[in-house]
Formats: sequence, C-alpha cells, structure tokens
Amino acid sequence: MQKIDSFKIDHTRLLPGLYVSRRDRKLMTAVTTFDLRFTAPNREPPIDVPALHTIEHLGATFLRNSKRGDDIVYFGPMGCRTGFYLVMFGRLEPQDVYPLIVQMCAFIENYEGEIPGATEKECGNFREQNLELARYYASRYHDALGERRFTYPDPKEDEE
Repeated sequence: MQKIDSFKIDHTRLLPGLYVSRRDRKLMTAVTTFDLRFTAPNREPPIDVPALHTIEHLGATFLRNSKRGDDIVYFGPMGCRTGFYLVMFGRLEPQDVYPLIVQMCAFIENYEGEIPGATEKECGNFREQNLELARYYASRYHDALGERRFTYPDPKEDEE
C-alpha cells in the first residue's frame, strides 16, 4: 500500500500552525482539508481528551454559525490529539480562513456557559468535557497563529 500524504509530513519538525493538509475534487466540487495543528507533535503532550472534546463542540458550533457556515463540511479532532481537521468547500489557502480561525479561537477563549451539544441526549460522551483546558489550548493556538505558519516543513531540507 502507498503511504498516505499526511504520514509523509515530518512530524519531528512540525510546529503549531494552519496548513493545507490536502485538496480534493470530485466532479465539479472542490474541498480543502486544513490541518489546525495546536501542539508540536511528539515534543509537547497531546491535547487532553476532555479539552479536545470541548474544542470540537465549541469549534464546530462557532464555524457552522459563522458567515462561512455553508462552506464548512467537517471540523473534528485528529486521532493523534495534536490538532483538528477543518474541511471546507472550495480550493482555499490558509490565508483565506486565517481570520475565521482566529475568531474561532477567541470564541473558545471567551466562552462561558453550557457547552453546546453536551447533554446526554445530544452527545455520545457528554460527561467528558473540560472548558477551562479548552480555553487554555485555544489561547495557546491563538498565540501560535500569530507566527503565520502556513507551510509544512520542506521534506527536501531533510535530505541535506
């Protein structure tokens, strides 16, 4: 089997940022998958599971209710717990969604109240939430976005 593209990224050099993970097209529809990398893989601890779950609930709620809500296909955590995938309609660049992601972080950082969708009726694991840690991770990522890392580490640099 061929190695999938996301496994070709040098995770030893990957830093928090906003990256294009992949672009796909089927018939007349284009989608872009963004890698919202919250932590440095294998160098920082992965995101705490309850915080990850809370960011998923708050992030998805914010994104789907934003002006770009009709462009959102999916927002959810990576299995490695170092960030999230955001899938949107269109052939997009990180700069196209950067303001939206900054706003999402601010929303999570400042959120107070009940977590949307976090009831027994609405969620399959409603008890596992942590708003305080979600705010912490959103704040860290918000700060990291200021570095404007939009390009994965160059694999050619590994060969030198």
